[in-house]
Amino acid sequence: MDIKKIAIAALLTSIAIIVPFVVFFKVLVPPFSATLGSHVPMFISMLLGPEVAIMVGLGSALGFFLNLGPIIGARAAMHIIVGVIGAKLIGRGMSFGKVATITAPIHGLLEVLVIIPFVDFDLHNLLVITGIGTVLHHSVDAFISYVLINILQKSKTISAVFTNSN
Repeated sequence: MDIKKIAIAALLTSIAIIVPFVVFFKVLVPPFSATLGSHVPMFISMLLGPEVAIMVGLGSALGFFLNLGPIIGARAAMHIIVGVIGAKLIGRGMSFGKVATITAPIHGLLEVLVIIPFVDFDLHNLLVITGIGTVLHHSVDAFISYVLINILQKSKTISAVFTNSN
């Protein structure tokens, strides 16, 4: 990795860690929770490759663990898997929009699997609230990320890092 890519990876990781502490727009419908923008660092990291996605996902898990506890931290750890899948698909030339669409149900399923041991087995809570809630949250953050990525790509420095990443 070149120095620009490492610096951007570090910035994305730090953002992933602090989002749970600074974002006040949160939706809490137990067992589901959503913090607006929490997936944005993960989506941007996908453009920089699997290694960066892992680092950012670990940062996200740490931030949520420290702020909201081990279950939500474990759910945030799924950003590692989703980010790596997305980075590999982007590395194969798939568009960001397709990657966001493909990873949405994977993200929802992973978060459902994480909470199964901690909640009563209730299909409504698992599939509707957590699964579909995660897919919707993923989609909103994908849109925010898409807008930000388009803005960032207009910067010569950032654009060069994204272009040379995978």
